[in-house]
Amino acid sequence: MRTIRNGRRATVAGVLAGAALLLSSGAATADDADDKPTEAGTTFRTATPVAQGEKATADASNGDYLYWQFPAGAGQRPTAKATVSLPEASARHGAATWRLDVFDGLRRRQACASGEPAKRASQQDATVTLTCTLRTVRPWAERWSNDPLPGAYYVRVTVTDTPDQDLGLPVRAEVEATAEDTGGNHAEGGELGAPLHAKAVAEPEDGWNGSWFSDRWAWTVGGAVLAALAAVGGYTLTRHPRRR
Repeated sequence: MRTIRNGRRATVAGVLAGAALLLSSGAATADDADDKPTEAGTTFRTATPVAQGEKATADASNGDYLYWQFPAGAGQRPTAKATVSLPEASARHGAATWRLDVFDGLRRRQACASGEPAKRASQQDATVTLTCTLRTVRPWAERWSNDPLPGAYYVRVTVTDTPDQDLGLPVRAEVEATAEDTGGNHAEGGELGAPLHAKAVAEPEDGWNGSWFSDRWAWTVGGAVLAALAAVGGYTLTRHPRRR
């Protein structure tokens, strides 16, 4: 009887432990969800900071200017993506054009190397997706050159052409900024004294000036090893045998 009771106690304890684990994991998931930004700024000064790879959402009104900011370091090629959930088709009065713009820390608009930063949504469309991939961020450049430099980058999403009757309707925007490491193909010298207006954003994983290691190092080391092996092999094949 004692063995049965102990088994029952162990079973109950296991069930309670499993329930506690599920509750704690659920709470952790809820906390992670709560940590994600759910608002957007309305100006450059109030732009909401987001990390690379982090999704941010915001509820707004049709016609609002929505601002976020994210970090980008040298050697990275940033991409900003925004998906806007539009009002019900029955409440809209026509098509609308949405636009995504990216600015650097000096608030200079950056040209999109690829992507679709502006798109016209028909009255029946439920969502519209905008993307903008910038040029590779350089470690240093003359500021008048308008080249992308390490620091904060601002994302602005707004509607640029819509029927007046549709202004003020509720919309929901989801934004995500990612960055691709371009490696040694775009590696160059120089270093910026300080990132541009990056106090509100977290430093990228590889730092503002990028990682010191690139695929150029791998090619250099590999070439040196092959050259050494070739020298040793050549010497072995061409050396004269010793005379006795």
